[in-house]
Amino acid sequence: PEPGCLRAWAAHSQALVGRWMTARCGGEARQMRRQQRDEFRELLLSIRGLPAALPALPLELTVLYNSLLFTMGASDSAIKGEAAGIRQGLLRVLEACGACGQDLGMEELWQKVLQEITVEELQASLHRLGALQAAWWLAAGRLESVAGLFQLLSTAEDLGRAHCSEGQNKLLSMIKAWRVPPEGASLPLVQSAKDLKEILCTAAAFLQGLQELEAGNFPTALSLLQEAAGGFCSKNILAQIYTCLGCCTQRMGKPQTALQHLKRALQVDFQCLPALSHVAAVYHELGETDAEMQALTLLYEALGKNPTAAASSSPCFLMQTELLVHTPVLTSLLRRHHPSEVKYLLAQRCLQDGRVADAVEHYLDFLSLLQEGLQQQVPLDGSSALPRIPEVFLEAASALEQAGRHQDAITVCEEVISRTTDLIPRVLRMEEKLEQPECSLPGAGLAGGLLSQKKESLCCLAWRAAGYLHQGWAWAKLGESKEAVTQFSRCLSDLLRVQLHESGVKQTENLQAEVEVLQKIRLLSLIGRGTQFLELGRHKEALLDFQHSLQISPGDPAAASYLVQALWKLNRKQEAAAQWQKFSQGSPAMDGQQQGQGRPLPLYLVSCLEQAVFPHSEPLARSIQDYLGTAAQDTS
Repeated sequence: PEPGCLRAWAAHSQALVGRWMTARCGGEARQMRRQQRDEFRELLLSIRGLPAALPALPLELTVLYNSLLFTMGASDSAIKGEAAGIRQGLLRVLEACGACGQDLGMEELWQKVLQEITVEELQASLHRLGALQAAWWLAAGRLESVAGLFQLLSTAEDLGRAHCSEGQNKLLSMIKAWRVPPEGASLPLVQSAKDLKEILCTAAAFLQGLQELEAGNFPTALSLLQEAAGGFCSKNILAQIYTCLGCCTQRMGKPQTALQHLKRALQVDFQCLPALSHVAAVYHELGETDAEMQALTLLYEALGKNPTAAASSSPCFLMQTELLVHTPVLTSLLRRHHPSEVKYLLAQRCLQDGRVADAVEHYLDFLSLLQEGLQQQVPLDGSSALPRIPEVFLEAASALEQAGRHQDAITVCEEVISRTTDLIPRVLRMEEKLEQPECSLPGAGLAGGLLSQKKESLCCLAWRAAGYLHQGWAWAKLGESKEAVTQFSRCLSDLLRVQLHESGVKQTENLQAEVEVLQKIRLLSLIGRGTQFLELGRHKEALLDFQHSLQISPGDPAAASYLVQALWKLNRKQEAAAQWQKFSQGSPAMDGQQQGQGRPLPLYLVSCLEQAVFPHSEPLARSIQDYLGTAAQDTS
């Protein structure tokens, strides 16, 4: 190109950089990025309109560097794909030196350029372009490619310094050892290579820390994340790093240290709400219910407010750490909860902690959110804290029962019953061999679908039966024993739809949890109906229900106590005393055996289990002991 063209291009480049440096921290900076990007692209096209020539290459590569920075900065999202502009720039360098590399991949192309092109005037521009290439590869998770590139960019002395850093991370050591090329006044940059190096160090430490955290290498992850926290980044990213540090130390079994990191995240950026949700989780792990409730309440209130402008990226910098760090594990750790999820957690924790009045309020608030299209707003990928909606209804019914609002509980359960009625087959057989076959076998998809269908049918059946179970206990509390018997009988009739065969159950390990829940519902319903038969004076029918209860769960203390009471009321006192002696002698062992088996009960069944507890243990025991004492005197 003519010297006049070079001077004009250089002046245009300087003007564009000067305009940006003046306005970059102002309110219009974000709008300027796209305009500046387009103007740099036009300038680059003008330069590339002529054949590649060594005198023009430093300017061309500098304009390319600035143009790519605006391309990144204008996107405001993670960098994706390859940097096509860098490839074209490297090919232009080879062209100017009489070489070619069209068939080479990017790593091979960089190796050829850096090993064969030794023109001193091009080294600074190539190094800056190499740093941009490293940013693209970091964003793609290609850490080995980044390490290989910095090995090419570094001198033997630089590499020696990197190897001397014993115990440090290899990639970080190589980036730190890289010497930033000097910036010429005649070719100004929109962002210095020194800043870019700092960002690369922070991003590399952050990315590797996340990788180690996901792999379970917590001490290494902790070291890398601490390195990232001391790096060059925005408040938003710093808060994210502290949040990850909190998650890491929590998994290391250091909850107090985790709380310190999470609180630091909130101090840095009060809008980092995922940190607040992790705080609540740590308090839950510590059993500090009041603190957990406070954290969840703050989180719910914060989610309900319109967020102000994020304290995230600074408009002063085009290349930022947030553009380079975008991984599934980070997305998972920083997942923003929907307000309804937090509202449910508040309801659930209150119910578990016995704060019944608060639980009722939160559950009713949550159910009202269902009218606002909740299912369209909550992720369905399994990451949500919400259980299935029928289970939430049943938990709400449980809270209402415990609050003495029995009629409301009956109404809520009726909603579950009506919604699940058409989803349950008339007969559900469990004798088929439902083991999940290997995917490579013919019919694997069909068998998997059959298993999933039966699992869903069992869930629907459990929800409907639990609805009748709760209604039975609610009517019992209202003193309507006949209506209670009707609801318990409907529950038991529903459960007859499942034809359980021992061989089938053993073959169906994937359905064992659902089968256990159904058996527990059946046990509680038999006990409940038996208690109401006792209230109605139908002692023989009560006795049969308690006997069936013990067949389902041998040694169950509630069923055993009620059985003794039924025998006593039938004036079969000798049998009652014998059974009482049998169960009282075996109860400690039986209790321990029962507690050690099975899975935790669903929350919606806990209140039913508490209501089934036999309430007259001491009076019955005294009566039987008096009877046994009298019988012993008569015998003597």
